Amino acid sequence: MIKLTGLDEKEFVINSDHIEKLIEIPQSVITLVNGNKYIVKESNDEIIEKIIEYKRKIYI
Repeated sequence: MIKLTGLDEKEFVINSDHIEKLIEIPQSVITLVNGNKYIVKESNDEIIEKIIEYKRKIYI
């Protein structure tokens, strides 16, 4: 699970294993495997870093 910030400045948590696609136009649009989309303030690079950090925590 990673913590992200929506355009309304509210934080929410998303299951990173369900992310299918990331597009940056200019905000990041996250598409989940179920088709839901979320627009967040973090860049794609920041999201990827959060995913890597989360995976390191659970697999080490």
